[in-house]
Amino acid sequence: MALLRQVDSVELKLTVPDEEAASIALALGMDPLDAIIRQVYFFDTPRLDLDSAGVVVRARRTQGKPDDSVVKLRPVVPSELPARVRNSKSANVELDALPGGHVCSASYKGELGTTDVAEVATGERRVSKLFSKDQRAFYADHAPDGLELDDLRVLGPVHVLKLKFSPAGYRRKLVAEMWLYPDGSRILELSTKCRPDEAFQVTAESRAYLSGRGVDMDGAQETKTRAALEFFARKLR
Repeated sequence: MALLRQVDSVELKLTVPDEEAASIALALGMDPLDAIIRQVYFFDTPRLDLDSAGVVVRARRTQGKPDDSVVKLRPVVPSELPARVRNSKSANVELDALPGGHVCSASYKGELGTTDVAEVATGERRVSKLFSKDQRAFYADHAPDGLELDDLRVLGPVHVLKLKFSPAGYRRKLVAEMWLYPDGSRILELSTKCRPDEAFQVTAESRAYLSGRGVDMDGAQETKTRAALEFFARKLR
């Protein structure tokens, strides 16, 4: 309750076990041909020093859209964030809620051109070129001392199928993301965003709806970002 009064947005998330993904997609009326393709890159060290400090540095390529980049810190206590972060139009403080827990994060997102991320991935540009002045300052505030953006290694890409849809009987939009890892493993995440003042109502409605469609609301949850970081960091090491 205290956090909800301090955040800008709430995202409700749920991961579905791989063996249940096909049946859940059918039950929710998901059409994979409506999905858009993304490539997601993370930037860290082989030892995941940024991850250990709670910092996530990410960039994405999206079919038919400009690239984008994010510098994120989690967990955070919103009331302890400086005013320049809370007042920035580029910053967002969000509460991610999933079965069994929640975490609050602060992030700066930037929009890029359509070739920027690919050029960094192939070594044609420096990593720092993907991030704005505000993003670089936020990174400098929270990254381990001496670890510059251009010291980071490219971790990725993970290919992602993203589908935004309105299932029958549910009054909101759902987002389904299928993360496809190079080793053949997959994670399907369902999510919806809402205002902080409607979080409890949306949670109750979403839980009732998904449970009624056969989704296990109490299963073990996987983390897309951690799975990607650990996979690619092992490859680098």
